Amino acid sequence: MIDFYFAYGSNMNPERMKARGIAFVRAIKGTLPGFSLCFNKRAMGKENVAYANIMYNKCEQVEGVLYQLSRAEDICLMDPFEGNPIRYSREVFKVATDEGFINSWVYVANSAMIAEGLLPEKMYLNHLLKGKPWQSEKYHQWLQQHAFIDNSHAAENSEMNGLTHNV
Repeated sequence: MIDFYFAYGSNMNPERMKARGIAFVRAIKGTLPGFSLCFNKRAMGKENVAYANIMYNKCEQVEGVLYQLSRAEDICLMDPFEGNPIRYSREVFKVATDEGFINSWVYVANSAMIAEGLLPEKMYLNHLLKGKPWQSEKYHQWLQQHAFIDNSHAAENSEMNGLTHNV
């Protein structure tokens, strides 16, 4: 059975995993070669807001946190949070680590949930930034500079429609 889960979105924040009741033995750096991170998965009930997704791109790689779950069957505890099987589907990918390639569960947005022109909210993007210990400096800087929607200050940013960059 597969007891690894590769997080590339908000679950890169270990505190989020713990708050969701997902126990893990360890967390290590993982990369998914041949894919790129994108923010094109529609958030339910939030217009123009995106969550993380991956898409095929042979020249890129997605960095993330590879969690070794306490029990292989605990991946089922993640399904309700990820909206499996409607919003995301759970698939097995080979994730590169310092220990070699490890078969891991990865959630991929279903095509009906994908849209262009979306941005993550600042609060969501901050969860990804909590994955800094497992990210290269370049990847972390890219996330820091990514555009986001700051709904907490929408009134103050009305001229920009809440759109800003995480600088």
